[in-house]
Amino acid sequence: MIDDVSESRDDLGKREAELIAARRANLAALQARGIDPFAATRFEVTAHAGDLARRYEALGAQENAGEETWSIAGRVMSLRGPFADVSDRTGRFQLYFPKAELGEEFAVLKALDRGDFLGATGYVFRTRMGDLALHVKSFAVLGKGLAPLPDKWHGLVDIEKRYRQRYVDLIVNPHVRDVFMQRSTIVSTMRRFIDAQGFYECETPTLLNVAGGATARPFLTHINALDIEMSLRIATELNLKRLIVGGLERVYEIGRIFRNEGIDTTHNPEFTMLELYAAYWSVHEMMEFNEALMEHLVRELYGDDTLMYGENAVSFKRPFARIAYFDALREFGGLEREQLMTFDGAQAALEAFGIPRSPTHAHALDKLFERIVEPRLLHPTFVYDMPVVLSPLAKRKGDDPELTERYELFCVSMEISNAFSELNDPDDQRRRFELQMAERLAGDDEVPPPDWDFVTSLEYGMPPTAGIGIGVDRLVMLLTNNQSIRDVILFPLQRPVPG
Repeated sequence: MIDDVSESRDDLGKREAELIAARRANLAALQARGIDPFAATRFEVTAHAGDLARRYEALGAQENAGEETWSIAGRVMSLRGPFADVSDRTGRFQLYFPKAELGEEFAVLKALDRGDFLGATGYVFRTRMGDLALHVKSFAVLGKGLAPLPDKWHGLVDIEKRYRQRYVDLIVNPHVRDVFMQRSTIVSTMRRFIDAQGFYECETPTLLNVAGGATARPFLTHINALDIEMSLRIATELNLKRLIVGGLERVYEIGRIFRNEGIDTTHNPEFTMLELYAAYWSVHEMMEFNEALMEHLVRELYGDDTLMYGENAVSFKRPFARIAYFDALREFGGLEREQLMTFDGAQAALEAFGIPRSPTHAHALDKLFERIVEPRLLHPTFVYDMPVVLSPLAKRKGDDPELTERYELFCVSMEISNAFSELNDPDDQRRRFELQMAERLAGDDEVPPPDWDFVTSLEYGMPPTAGIGIGVDRLVMLLTNNQSIRDVILFPLQRPVPG
């Protein structure tokens, strides 16, 4: 990377071309010595950087570990005389190449560049500077980097380039690699917790004739073999509930979801969702499950029930806070349920808060809640008793049929999960789909077309069931202290580079 930020793009291009030419010259030098850095098919690794650092932490000054030898492999991150640092997925470790012992092989180091791959075998000792290092007895060049890495002092700081060239981001920014290793741990921990509750992991189609189960615009595609239009799924809900009808009773899927919507710090058109359904549970059992899962994840990662998000300490000690939907709008916005239960009243509230008009009643309520309530919900909070107009697939409350047995869990002003007692009355489901059709005709293109086959499945009978959807990417944001969804998705959607 060039330190002079005023240097022209042409100068930067020339500089990069010179670095690439130098690397290709080093490749030719290696090949002239009979070394093909692309020929190796394997290298037997017996230790990783982190393993050696822990194992020999107590090694004294200028001591060595004797005859115990190890083989380590990784990417060269620095070269300085007889020393090099190599990086693997567990960290970095220093290598020492003794010129007197290696003889002619020592000259190979002159043809190495930062970014090459190297395997080395030797014993561990502590240098005069107090650092652990591997005293190299033999080594092999395992790969050659022909493109120069960003400057080691400044790193890769251009945000768009970091996302566009995530492979470089992972190489030079160890904290980024740590986030995605944590993500893997979070998902596997979540999966083990769910499996232990007797759930079956299932796979449902990504391509659908009708993309339902949520309110969102789908991506459309064409299937040449059948000559029909299809959609990418916007949820896994309806197919998982078909499995409940079929008798599997406890099912879940952790899968990719596709919604043709905006991009911001909490939305990406392609994201990961956990959806889970349990026969004979209500929303109350699901709320307990949700609490237990969240507390378990935080404790597994941090050994405590509290984590830091930004400058805030967020506690996941059970029980979480709870507030009814309309109580929240009254407490934080001074709005009454009677006003909000009508389309005209909700539109008037939008106008009072300076929010543009909405095409439908449901859209208006959603925008009001997003503006008024969500920013106030820092600690994990269940918002329950959602209105029917917002919940086309949820069961009505027995004592208040305008509301549903549904909640959303919010934390750090983000929706983390959405759960409800599932509607299993096929006649009520048919009527709600018909109302959705009217909303769709009124101009709300996020309302999906009805999935009438799902109504047919309910006619065969579905037991009382509770379901939940958890946004995995937002969950990872929360658990790794990241404020943008693009920092927890390996390859977030990017506009293509012209040319």
